[in-house]
Amino acid sequence: MERDILKIDEDLCNGCGQCVPNCHEGALQIIDSKVRLISDLMCDGLGACIGHCPEGAITIEKREAEPYNESKVMETMISKGFNTVLAHLRHLKEHQEIKFLKQGLAYLIENESKLPFMINDVKNAVHQIKSPNEEAGCGGGCPGSKTVIFDPAEFKLADSKAMGPFQSQLKHWPVQLHLINPGASHFSNSDLLVAADCSAFSLVDFHQKWLINKTLVIACPKLDQGKEIYLQKFISLIDQAKVNTITVLIMEVPCCGGLLQLVEMAIARATRKVPVKAVVVGIKGEILSVEWV
Repeated sequence: MERDILKIDEDLCNGCGQCVPNCHEGALQIIDSKVRLISDLMCDGLGACIGHCPEGAITIEKREAEPYNESKVMETMISKGFNTVLAHLRHLKEHQEIKFLKQGLAYLIENESKLPFMINDVKNAVHQIKSPNEEAGCGGGCPGSKTVIFDPAEFKLADSKAMGPFQSQLKHWPVQLHLINPGASHFSNSDLLVAADCSAFSLVDFHQKWLINKTLVIACPKLDQGKEIYLQKFISLIDQAKVNTITVLIMEVPCCGGLLQLVEMAIARATRKVPVKAVVVGIKGEILSVEWV
């Protein structure tokens, strides 16, 4: 069939690769120092990559090509994670490719059990349905919600004269439970620390004793809204990210127990069983109890 397909001028292409991450379908790769269109099947012909080519080497032409297949594209997208799937679906929506958008969402629904993220999170993000936290100005397009994994080399013991025992053990961002993506690679097979917001301010050794070698999420069961979202994210972290253990760090005040209850509810609803350690911290920073629940 005849359809719009990318054309790459190899004489102009310098192999910089700026177009590659902007092809949400994964149809472009750098091969032999030049950008190549690796599959007509995956090129949607909408040209999201064109504006990112500083040399003007990419254009659109009409020619005979294999029909675009959204299911094949989505199969590839899933392996690249939540953010890539979201960028691809938003790309389709912005170009009014509603037929392909529906096909992509249908594929996700059909393969829900294999996904490392929640379908509702994808739908809400594509259609820009805001959570209560986003309504308050967080998440969405906020740069502070962008997933960042810190360089492991930064966690080698610092020179004692420079930082002494106070080396940060935080290995990723964001950490607030509304903002984290359970499908992010750093959560996979990790030991998870679920910390009440106040706990880090109470514990002088929070980084060195409790956070070291763990991934982190923080929340306040009293003040935060959208507890159902928290519950679903805990279930995803257990079933999809397959966290090894969960340590719940809560304060002694009664309302803080709600955080442990959410984790216990998630364990009850998840298909996997994960060891959970509950640590209760006094308001003066002392450890009142530690037990596996």
